[in-house]
Amino acid sequence: MRDQQPWDYHRGPGPRTLGVEEELLLVDPGSGLPQPLAGTVTEIAAWHADVRPKADRGEPVKPELFREMLEIGTRPCVTADELAEQLRQARSAAAAAAKEAGVAVAALATAPMRYDPLLTPSDRYRLIQDRYARLIDDKLTCACHVHVHLASAEEGVGVLDRIRPWLAPLLALSANSPFWQGQDTGYASWRHQLWSRWPMSGPAELYGDVDAHEETTRAMLASEVLVDDHMVYFDARLSRSYPTVEVRVGDVCQHPEDALLLAVLVRALVETEARAWRAGREADPVPTVVLRLAAWRASRFGLGGELLHPLTWRPAPAAAVLEALVDHVTPALRATGDLDRAVRGTELLLARGTGADLQRAAHTGGVSLAPVVADAVRRTVPA
Repeated sequence: MRDQQPWDYHRGPGPRTLGVEEELLLVDPGSGLPQPLAGTVTEIAAWHADVRPKADRGEPVKPELFREMLEIGTRPCVTADELAEQLRQARSAAAAAAKEAGVAVAALATAPMRYDPLLTPSDRYRLIQDRYARLIDDKLTCACHVHVHLASAEEGVGVLDRIRPWLAPLLALSANSPFWQGQDTGYASWRHQLWSRWPMSGPAELYGDVDAHEETTRAMLASEVLVDDHMVYFDARLSRSYPTVEVRVGDVCQHPEDALLLAVLVRALVETEARAWRAGREADPVPTVVLRLAAWRASRFGLGGELLHPLTWRPAPAAAVLEALVDHVTPALRATGDLDRAVRGTELLLARGTGADLQRAAHTGGVSLAPVVADAVRRTVPA
């Protein structure tokens, strides 16, 4: 998420602002193969933005690690309706620029078809490629990152410690990557499995306070495993660019309304746990290894099986876990006017299925996965 002006910490009684960053694939709409045209598409998008009035320009379309990917983002938003419009505009602008370049955008968290991506020319990206070797070959993946405004760094660490149990259900509802290198992986979110190979990814340990958080970051950098502090790839982190909590656990969602649901649930979760921190309620000391098990279940089954329930740490139907999540954050949802939206959104998602379910439904059988990509292109920017 990007803004033209530096942010201050959240002040006042109003709702916390929130924003979303999404990564999208560039694909050939016929064959379904990824296309390395991010440079061309971003130039076209920038030209269109420059000729519009400044107030209507929105956020720039940006290249990503590979030439087959784009990043889009919203400005900080107060209401869910504002965020929904920003998401629609951002996806539409990227799609229009891609169309001029002869390709399409697809909200797919992995490229379904066998393909070797091309690195975006950048000194930083070349350093990452050199340091991580074959790990980077599997990084053509697309996520959804949700930023929520903080009142202070201390509050942010309190939130990070307390949202840990609820991150796996967020992964489950966003799961949108069953296919990889031409095969059905058997997972709802194979993107999560690919990211789990990275040494600085997954759920974080409990911090306790800001000093411990910063000491952990310093130790990670001192190991010289990370290229820089932007490579703290935990499922949730304090942003190094904005005064926000950045929840990074989710796949990019096919449907914009699913991305909106993810965002409003994240904001409500941040608000709920900030209140718990201010009230002095202790964080659940659940071991990180159990959180990894919960994330594995979410990655494997999405909403199509049992998840680990964050209140018992025993398997429970996905619908019951989503219901528990909404119940947990209901006061915060009600305060922002998002409760009905969250209830309807979770009901729709359980009835319709996640992006992973939609991809499998679009697979007509046989070898070709082109219909899966074509269906995702259609859903990425609904008419």
